[in-house]
Amino acid sequence: MTRPVFRFAPSPNGRLHLGHAVSALLNADLADRMNGRLLLRMEDIDPGRSRPEWAAAIREDLAWLGLRFEEPVRHQSQHLATYRRQVEALATAGLAYPCFCSRRDIAAAVADRSATTGRPAPRDPDGGPLYPGTCRHLTLSEIAARRAAGAPHTWRLAMDRALAVAPGSFHIHAFADPDRPAAREGVRPIGSVTPVAQERGGGIANPSRWGDAVIARRDVPTSYHLAVVMDDAVQGVTHVVRGADLLAATDLHLLLQALIGVPSPAYRHHPLIRDPSGEKLAKSRGSQSLADLRAAGITPEEIRRRFGFRA
Repeated sequence: MTRPVFRFAPSPNGRLHLGHAVSALLNADLADRMNGRLLLRMEDIDPGRSRPEWAAAIREDLAWLGLRFEEPVRHQSQHLATYRRQVEALATAGLAYPCFCSRRDIAAAVADRSATTGRPAPRDPDGGPLYPGTCRHLTLSEIAARRAAGAPHTWRLAMDRALAVAPGSFHIHAFADPDRPAAREGVRPIGSVTPVAQERGGGIANPSRWGDAVIARRDVPTSYHLAVVMDDAVQGVTHVVRGADLLAATDLHLLLQALIGVPSPAYRHHPLIRDPSGEKLAKSRGSQSLADLRAAGITPEEIRRRFGFRA
């Protein structure tokens, strides 16, 4: 049988924190006990935030935790042409279209629609307003004129057409792990965070709740959603283990996998590590980093024990 393939895929836009450590350790633990492979991927498509020094720091933190990954490490920034070709293929099939709207344009259109209907604007799982479809019906000549003039644009998935091509239910295949006990409730947290208690499984996906999602940004010929689906397929990833904040994104990923014609991995979404106020740890919020913990004398063995992993 083919060996299971796991991956840890951070973005090199800051130092790792304990939430990343738990996710990486969980992937490594499952790969070890399932005789699987463990890959590292740098999701560095954001040119404004990703830095080589952060990628090096991530590798340093993972080595400090005692984790080893197969080489070479995949960097998304080295595969932009591949993502661009996939967007072009979806557009040629009538499943994607260019969108010239700015965020301000979208906000204004959504506000006008809400004022007209008297109802709040529908929102996607991330809390953003669903795209109202302003550019969906542009003619080919209008699109050509705007692109010739250099108008910046994203590429959006035509959700209704995509669902018509890939009809039926999308089931999120989750895999269980009854052999590993969850971290004990009441264990003293490290620093200001609480340990993992349980993990979330599968269910029936509903891609339509994302509306006409962006699959390529203005500044990059892909989005997180498209890049991660293509990368998982290229790398042969069979088991995706990531935070519960990406559970809803799996709906869209299953649809993209069906459209592109690649297999869907099995998924597990673990709870997020949160601070005492209930907020999830995040680089953008300045959450305490692994480097900070290391400087404070916390050891990798202590982190492993507190979160239920073998030291």
